[in-house]
Amino acid sequence: MAAEMQRFGMSEDDDDDEIGMDVKEEDDDDDDEEKNMTTPDMVGGDVGIVSTSSSNRFMQHHQFQEQLTPQGGSRRCRPQEEKERTKLRERQRRAITAKILAGLRRHGNYNLRVRADINDVIAALAREAGWVVLPDGTTYPSRSQGTRPAGCTPPAVVTLSSPHMPAEHTSPTSLRGISPGYQSTVNYNVSHMKGSFVSSPYDVSPSARSQSSAMMGDGGGMQSDPPLGGSMDSVQNRQVMDVSGKVQERDFAGTPYVPVFIMLPLGVINMKCELVDPDGLVKQLKFLKSVNIDGIMVDCWWGIVEAHAPQEYNWNGYKRLFQIVRQLKMKLQVVMSFHECGGNVGDDVCIPLPHWVAEIGRSNPDIFFTDKAGRRNPECLSWGVDKERVLRGRTAIEVYFDYMRSFRVEFDEFFDDGIISTVVVGLGPCGELRYPSNPVKHGWRYPGIGEFQCYDQYMLKSLRKAAEIRGHSFWGRGPDNAGSYNSRPHETGFFCDGGDYDGYHGRFFLSWYSHVLVDHGDRVLSLAKLAFEGTCIAAKISGIHWWYKTASHAAELTAGFYNPCNRDGYAAIMAMLKRHGAALNFTCSEISILDQHMEFSEALAEPEGLAWQVLNAAWDVCIPVSSENALPCHDRDGYNYLLEKAKPMSDPDGRHFSSFTYLKLSPHLLERRNFVEFERFIKRMHGEAVLEYQT
Repeated sequence: MAAEMQRFGMSEDDDDDEIGMDVKEEDDDDDDEEKNMTTPDMVGGDVGIVSTSSSNRFMQHHQFQEQLTPQGGSRRCRPQEEKERTKLRERQRRAITAKILAGLRRHGNYNLRVRADINDVIAALAREAGWVVLPDGTTYPSRSQGTRPAGCTPPAVVTLSSPHMPAEHTSPTSLRGISPGYQSTVNYNVSHMKGSFVSSPYDVSPSARSQSSAMMGDGGGMQSDPPLGGSMDSVQNRQVMDVSGKVQERDFAGTPYVPVFIMLPLGVINMKCELVDPDGLVKQLKFLKSVNIDGIMVDCWWGIVEAHAPQEYNWNGYKRLFQIVRQLKMKLQVVMSFHECGGNVGDDVCIPLPHWVAEIGRSNPDIFFTDKAGRRNPECLSWGVDKERVLRGRTAIEVYFDYMRSFRVEFDEFFDDGIISTVVVGLGPCGELRYPSNPVKHGWRYPGIGEFQCYDQYMLKSLRKAAEIRGHSFWGRGPDNAGSYNSRPHETGFFCDGGDYDGYHGRFFLSWYSHVLVDHGDRVLSLAKLAFEGTCIAAKISGIHWWYKTASHAAELTAGFYNPCNRDGYAAIMAMLKRHGAALNFTCSEISILDQHMEFSEALAEPEGLAWQVLNAAWDVCIPVSSENALPCHDRDGYNYLLEKAKPMSDPDGRHFSSFTYLKLSPHLLERRNFVEFERFIKRMHGEAVLEYQT
């Protein structure tokens, strides 16, 4: 634009110096004014260089009234009063825009830096609306809205001119509307299509129709934004050909090797600590071994191993299972599961906490997490008893350490042989480092915000102590306007925009609440590191993605992640993991699958935004990241999404998952059609070439 204005003898700041920003909305009259301001060389008239002042432009404008237009006709210039009215309307529009943006900067509660400019405000608005804005300004819809463009390396574009024009190269165009998983193959096709201009796709949705369009500039440059198809158009003696047929998948051949594990069924070991159907399991594992799966993951349930009495451990079923795995030369990932199984999504068996713990709970229910209404959750022990000797003379931390030490001693040979590659340490409900803020057994349903779980006597004691140290003893209570399990943020006084979560008491409470979470992980992992010295340990964090687009991030706050829009709630967790040399296990939310069951727009959810924040927080401090799928996956689209997450093409540092665990082994997976797709998924995770890309 600056170059064109310089050609016309105009200053770029003529129309923008009133407000000082590049916001421009011109109507057709303004376009006519620019077209009439041609240089003497172009028109051939005896007119000098056009002055940059607006008054001189208006005086000399009458000299162009009878000049020919590019179409050969004549055109009468607009009266000066009409042009003045046009400029006045434009100034009014810009002034209104400036005030709107200034108000958003001041009152919008966006996560902006101190010296944020208008671009930062616009980027914040775009992110809230569900768009992804990169640091260089590249903007595209998030995956929940549409397919993501490949925004890193534009493909080389070759043009073929007409017989009357010399061949020339146009500026590269980005492949908009194609996810990173497809970019590599499309780039390959583009670079190998000689003698034709390949237009960049704009829409690859199933409803996209074959179209083609192009715009030619004076200098021969071309801009093209058609969807994929198989059509060919001629634009100003140039042939424009769309990529024909279906968009091909990204080729993962030669990419880094990502080990693939498979989670065994939750009930593979029964309550007597016996291996269920060992012969059938051996057949299934041999079948999996034939497609080069790396190993298995299995839960070592506290409620099974130490079921009847303190420090009486029964590992018999796990010994038999581990021997089978070693014979098949596979690896093991074991989970120290200090929570109950049953009542959550995907739980098909019931494994409670040890009987002797349940007996203690009946006489002292405060060992369990408690909500504001006093309802107890026996899914796992409250973190308030980490240092309280309420478990037959032991603290919860001591109980966890004794269990892990017994496992290490019992399976010493498997550690020495390297069969056990990773120990995932359970830190809360479902083995994840979070509060049980959304229990289905208490009536929670997606996308409810959940409730704070800090009302047992031990947690309240900690809260009151923190308030006294802070100098405000009356802060030693939870919020009384935080709603219920199935509330929406805007329905509460605490989580609504501008709500109490951002007040003095709210910030104190949330800081304490999240600090207890980090402290619990810190204590347990420090002992796990001691028990499993020389072996990789990991902690699991779930993706609480609903209400992520709101200012408060209510669902994350009740789960213990102090991550509102103006604060990074995951940095402290990553620093804690880094301190103990622990890896992160983060669950992927498969957008293509979840879209079939949940309405993201209603819940203002953003799984991709959350995943981007968590993964980068981990990678920024060099923490290995492993992952697993959140829901059953058997189709190619779901696998492609998992592959893109495991090996992000757009990452400039080439970072990728250290391993991936598939949930889980089932007869449905072993059906021929599903197993063929699974085998293909494993090969691509391993960086191997596959022969076909069509479904």
